[in-house]
Amino acid sequence: MFSGPGGIALGAERASAQISRESGSSVSHGWAVEYHPDTADTYRRNIRGANEDSVFTADVREFDLRKVPEFNSFAFGFPCNDFSTIGEHRGLEGDYGALYTYGIHALALHSPDWFIAENVSGLSRANGGMAFGKILSALRRPGRAARSDRNFREFYRADAEAVDPDLEYELVANLYCFEEYGLPQRRHRFIITGIRKDVRRKLKKGFQVPAPTTPKTWQQTTARDAIEADPIHPDTYNNDQIKHRQHVVDRLNAIAPGKNAFNTEFEDSTLKLNVKGVTLSNIYRRLSADEPSYTVTGSGGGGTHMYHWAEPRALTNRERARLQTFPDSFRFLGGNPSVRRQIGMAVPPDGAQVVIEAMLRTLDGAAYASVGPSLDADELALAYELSEQAEEAQKHLDRAFAPTAGTEEQHTGRPPLEIIHGEREAAESVPAAPRPAEAQRVSI
Repeated sequence: MFSGPGGIALGAERASAQISRESGSSVSHGWAVEYHPDTADTYRRNIRGANEDSVFTADVREFDLRKVPEFNSFAFGFPCNDFSTIGEHRGLEGDYGALYTYGIHALALHSPDWFIAENVSGLSRANGGMAFGKILSALRRPGRAARSDRNFREFYRADAEAVDPDLEYELVANLYCFEEYGLPQRRHRFIITGIRKDVRRKLKKGFQVPAPTTPKTWQQTTARDAIEADPIHPDTYNNDQIKHRQHVVDRLNAIAPGKNAFNTEFEDSTLKLNVKGVTLSNIYRRLSADEPSYTVTGSGGGGTHMYHWAEPRALTNRERARLQTFPDSFRFLGGNPSVRRQIGMAVPPDGAQVVIEAMLRTLDGAAYASVGPSLDADELALAYELSEQAEEAQKHLDRAFAPTAGTEEQHTGRPPLEIIHGEREAAESVPAAPRPAEAQRVSI
């Protein structure tokens, strides 16, 4: 779901090829849904087994999940726009923030054995941290979450009523720094894995975060390694260069590798950007050749293309695809802006491969090097659930303490979640007129 051009799917293919050589499990394409037509076409063109009947071009808000074939593994990279560190940070209140719920619907209706979900690092900070807790809570018990979702109940009706409210997954959430796994890009993403509880009980142990393979800076794959070590053939698809105006070329020539338009001292003042109050680091930012690249995104206008470290030009889409670890044989369909968007929004196949290999080994009971997760998914989900309970309790207290119509007394300034206790001891100095009961605040 939210398949993009097929980054996770290609990573699954690669993981399956590796684990199959070890006489282990594999995973294959079953179905996909993607609302952007060019992106869906790219998926069909490149992913083994994908075709017109198995890849749906649709808006998930109107897509009937009863149409898909049965599946026992599920992947979704729910849209990150409202959780990104760039932009308005609208979180769950944004246009895209609630789209994760449609992945919850898929889990609730089909209860696959396991799943993976991917999103940006900014997810942990959205809505004061509560967005992540809410999402984890729903992923942990998707049946209960879906049954409480009015959209789900109205769309699926009788099938919604049949959903098991006790369906539960064991979650592991980790912030993966992909440059520490051999990728030529500093791309940091949360990946959440879930194994259905009854499946988990049959395994030796649950999913473990695979250990980084290139944790040291000197071990990491650089932008130069990705783009120049194996030169791109001139006739490779998606490799057209952008033609820049001379003014842009002059500006790029004045910016050193690794620098951008805001941290460069231009000798020619006409090359400075006439922008006040904004210092976005990715504007006319050139790569550092001997480091992993900064994050590939789907943007391109206004100086947000990624720029070559030596040549005064933007990267081609094929060079960007290499930073995202797509092979040159992977052909993106659509015009240049559409292809740029597809590449930037994709999950890097090599990153997906790392996680899916670990999942397949977990299912096979095979050992692999691992590290602890970057956060405790259960604790964060529980924190959200407790906050919801506290909010509900507060509403009950508000109603209980609301002044009765016609009374003169008005209650104001009441501390939140107070519990009124009787006085423990009578005041000895005023035995005939005891003081009112003390209000004591209790932490929850």
